[in-house]
Amino acid sequence: QVQLVESGGDLVQPGGSLRLSCAASGIILVINDMGWYRQAPGKQRELVAIITKDGGTNYADSVKDRFTISRDNAKNTVYLHMNSLKPEDTAVYRCYARILSTSGTFQNYWGQGTQVTVSS
Repeated sequence: QVQLVESGGDLVQPGGSLRLSCAASGIILVINDMGWYRQAPGKQRELVAIITKDGGTNYADSVKDRFTISRDNAKNTVYLHMNSLKPEDTAVYRCYARILSTSGTFQNYWGQGTQVTVSS
């Protein structure tokens, strides 16, 4: 049924940029919020950014002015543009989406995760 698949993670130097993508597939009737979380070894999982169905956004303070979340509703895809990357951005990034499928109710779905490593 519904599946989210991330791509775009890589090894980059401090100050570099990456774009992460997450595409939802399956039996999808409606997608409301979409977003990105990240978790580094030994740290709590944190919300990086969210975007609502109509384009409203919210960012963690640590990534404001550096990251931009966007979505393409026609492609059921959410993006995370990351600029001025820092070593502390190193983490596994996972996307999520709140989706109405055949169950008749909205449910949260998660991607498997993509590794972002920022190192000199």
